[in-house]
Amino acid sequence: MSDMREAALASRAWPFEEARKLLKRFEKTPPEKGFALFETGYGPSGLPHIGTFGEVMRTTMVRRAFEAMSDIPTRLICFSDDMDGLRKVPGNVPDRKAMAEDLNLPLSRVRDPFGTHESFGAHNNARLRAFLDSFGFDYEFASSTDYYKSGRFDPALLRALDCYDEIMAIMLPTLREDRRATYSPFLPVSPKTGHVLQVPTLERDSSRGTIVYAEPDGERVEVPVTGGHVKMQWKPDWAMRWYALGVDYEMSGKDLIDSVTQAGRICRAMGAPSPETLTYELFLDAEGQKISKSKGNGLSMEDWLTYAAPESLGYFMFQKPRTAKRLHFDVIPKAVDEYHQQLRAYPDQDTAQRLANPVHHVHGGAVPGSDMVVPFAMLLNLASVSGAEEKEHLWGFIRRYAPDADPASHPQLDAAAEHAIRYYADFVKPAKTYRLPTDPERTAIADLGRRLAGWDGGRDADALQSLVFAVGKDHGIEPLRDWFRTLYEVLLGQSQGPRFGGFIALYGVPETRDLIERALDGALAE
Repeated sequence: MSDMREAALASRAWPFEEARKLLKRFEKTPPEKGFALFETGYGPSGLPHIGTFGEVMRTTMVRRAFEAMSDIPTRLICFSDDMDGLRKVPGNVPDRKAMAEDLNLPLSRVRDPFGTHESFGAHNNARLRAFLDSFGFDYEFASSTDYYKSGRFDPALLRALDCYDEIMAIMLPTLREDRRATYSPFLPVSPKTGHVLQVPTLERDSSRGTIVYAEPDGERVEVPVTGGHVKMQWKPDWAMRWYALGVDYEMSGKDLIDSVTQAGRICRAMGAPSPETLTYELFLDAEGQKISKSKGNGLSMEDWLTYAAPESLGYFMFQKPRTAKRLHFDVIPKAVDEYHQQLRAYPDQDTAQRLANPVHHVHGGAVPGSDMVVPFAMLLNLASVSGAEEKEHLWGFIRRYAPDADPASHPQLDAAAEHAIRYYADFVKPAKTYRLPTDPERTAIADLGRRLAGWDGGRDADALQSLVFAVGKDHGIEPLRDWFRTLYEVLLGQSQGPRFGGFIALYGVPETRDLIERALDGALAE
């Protein structure tokens, strides 16, 4: 056994813990289909959001961990449930009135309100695939509509018809009384209207593979359960999919705990083991509400990429999947800087430490170096005090601080400078509020300016930080964090900020002295 595999088998990082669950599944016999199948699902009833990406990212992390400890081949299917009927019009699409005319049609037949694809489902599927492709995920895309209509699901649908009574026995106790009276695991697709109908099954014939239902106008219709003539209800559909494809691993959000439970029971009733699962916590928006595709609250994937590189998003997704996290714009700077801290730590770590490092899982073991000689948070503050509107302005300061750096040799830093300009303009600048110092604060800040006037230590960030500390101590400011808060509020217009010595080193000693003079003159607070 190689050292890497041995370390993977012992690692306590959560992707390896999940992978060990799956490995145990194959202890006695390898999978009959010849590979371990990972699945992630997507409901294209609304525009793709960042949580969808997170599920694919995290599933990929578990898949890679499994591959590190096993020779069993793997596949990942990203499955779109685009045969679901459109039950309500999303709030964040154009021409909602026209779209309402297509209510109850399968998403793959609903007109695309954006006018770019043959259907709303196809539009959202394309949006999802484009982003997953841009990140380099290794996956196979699957459409529910294609699988139903092509006959791929036919054997499983006939098996579900055979198990109709068992499925009903599992589902009915979980439903409200009024719902129980009309529930059926099979939703016929009306040959008259094309609607996915929520109607009871009046008769069924396993030998013929058909069901009988009543149209809204009262006509009794017999349809086969095969060939795309029916769509299964959500929980039985999930179970049927697990059964049909032999899914071995799938994770899902906390809001689907009951669905996982019932789908697992149905899958086993049909005669197949249910997959290994992980329940992750949900992402929350700025107000602490669950992120919703239909509401369009929270961050989109495009939002994150406007202000940061995709790898930082992967880092954010790795962190504590079982803990609820706010997913809003203010988490981006911290994620970027922590991601690069882990990149810098990776080369000096031993194998066990590397396997526990988030960047190992973000990059599948092929971890790049970091060229971020200036933290993202510092770039934001530099943009703030300099009024930079172009990244070239920031590079003027960066080159003085790190003479060997340039956009060609430091592409990550160059991209971060562009991102920092955008982030500052959209989020920092509108919220900046400078204040005038109190008399004691004025005295201390003026003293800092005088000491910087006599400074001959160059751009030594640690020495400059010690100087700033010394001023605060000499003026009896306790606790010292209040001294730094004063500097941030008076000089930067915000309550939090960077390591101030590092900021002076980057911005420049003369420039910082000028900033102090303007603040003491009241020019910033104006």
